Amino acid sequence: MKILGTLAKLCAILAGLLMVFITLMTVTSVLGRDLVGKAITGDFELSGAACGAAVGLFLPWCQYQRGNIIVDFFTAKTSEATQSWLDRAGALVLGIVMAVLAWRTTLGGISSFKSNSGTMMLGFPEWIVYSAIVPGLALTAVIAFTQAIQGFAKEETESNPELAV
Repeated sequence: MKILGTLAKLCAILAGLLMVFITLMTVTSVLGRDLVGKAITGDFELSGAACGAAVGLFLPWCQYQRGNIIVDFFTAKTSEATQSWLDRAGALVLGIVMAVLAWRTTLGGISSFKSNSGTMMLGFPEWIVYSAIVPGLALTAVIAFTQAIQGFAKEETESNPELAV
């Protein structure tokens, strides 16, 4: 599980760098528009592409940290064993959903590549965005399946109070 945590952290760092890029590009474009009268052409297209990739890359860290929303209103008073079983079942369902999304996003990227689909202003190849999203979805699926099989280690939640839900 430690290697998955390291990969998830690397994905989150890359996503953070993408967000910094978006911020710097947006500030540059706005300042350019206001001060010089010239904005970065296609800045909104690049922002959308980078945001899509960043969201996909933040997902593994969120799942690894158990940062997804857990509705435990009805299960808060159940036994620890029941809660563990429900957590594992939830991780399994999430893993299946992420695996299907990774598969379908891969097919979408292949289709986009074959059709030379690009953005309207810049003609930026859309398949690049798809290929940036797929690794995060796939890693999230692997992490969720691992959590469904192994459960959530007691020491994991004790060493990180944020994981104790």
